[in-house]
Amino acid sequence: MTDILSVPVKLADGRETTLNEYKGKVVLVVNVASKCGLTTQYEGLEKLYEDKRERGFVIAAFPANNFKGQEPGTDAEIVEFCTLTYDVKFPIFSKISVKGDDQHPLYKMLTGTGLPTTGEGPMREKLVDRGLAASDDKGVLWNFEKFLIGRDGKVVARFAPDVTADDQRLVLAIDKELAAG
Repeated sequence: MTDILSVPVKLADGRETTLNEYKGKVVLVVNVASKCGLTTQYEGLEKLYEDKRERGFVIAAFPANNFKGQEPGTDAEIVEFCTLTYDVKFPIFSKISVKGDDQHPLYKMLTGTGLPTTGEGPMREKLVDRGLAASDDKGVLWNFEKFLIGRDGKVVARFAPDVTADDQRLVLAIDKELAAG
């Protein structure tokens, strides 16, 4: 099995890379969308990134159009939206699929860890009530689901889409990983 940091990915500017670029850092992988009710999370994510990046923290944003077509833009349009609307400075990757038959290998590995999703219950219930999610699917639930990768390259935590950047469960998990290095 490939190391999760070695999975080939592409930045929104087209440059091919891997998350090995952030080896030794704490990485929060987030599938994002520009036209979602949770899109305002970009603001909190940018603040979190600015507050912790000097300590070895990075956010890796992966736009995805898997949920109700909420990320229809091109990579260039997505970057423009994020920088002009939320002054995002963390890395934005090329749009990928995070669920389904065309799921990107990175997300196959992230969702295959078997980690429980912190805070999942209320969000899943809302989506199930609206017919937008299965009650027992272990895949990505919705836009803005978060996966925390420790300095050692291991996925250590998973957070529901509505767990915001200032949620103490997320902040404490990040701080714990930052302290480990």
